[in-house]
Amino acid sequence: MSVRLILASESPRRREILHSLGVDFEAENPCVEEIAVPAEAPRDTARRLACLKAAAVSERFPDACVIGADTVVDVDGVPLFKPLDRDDSVRMLKLLNGRTHLVHTGIAIVRFGSPAVSGTETSRVTFGDLSEDEIFEFVSSGDGDDKAGSYAIQGRGALLVERIEGDYYNIVGLPVYRLKKMLEKFTRL
Repeated sequence: MSVRLILASESPRRREILHSLGVDFEAENPCVEEIAVPAEAPRDTARRLACLKAAAVSERFPDACVIGADTVVDVDGVPLFKPLDRDDSVRMLKLLNGRTHLVHTGIAIVRFGSPAVSGTETSRVTFGDLSEDEIFEFVSSGDGDDKAGSYAIQGRGALLVERIEGDYYNIVGLPVYRLKKMLEKFTRL
């Protein structure tokens, strides 16, 4: 019996990853507001938001296996979400400049309204030393406008990154191996 798989995400990057793996899935907007809770660790925020997204879509599609995901950039325990505007992008990139930060992606899977199976993958990203001109040029490109931490490693943001440790796909927004292991409880990829 085939299981209907739904990705609770509007992220084109997550969709591209699943398509590249040959996974048969649908995508739905989870309609969840991404808000941090005071004193919540960024890793926990990513997991909580992934659970909320999966649960919200599962309510609309109770017959499906729903995947929720959320990525949070973490600088010294401070979460960086999507920038509010270009000034916020500059602020974030200056904060990341020449430093190592963490990227957490929470994943949650809900099937038939059962409690979510969830986990979090963490990777380390080190930015090179960037000039102000490089930062402003990157921000002007718009490449980081809708991305956590104001950059995407698979786009022009790769030019900002000196080194990564951990799962590349986690930094893009969907840790493939962890997702595969979690999905094995429900279906085969």
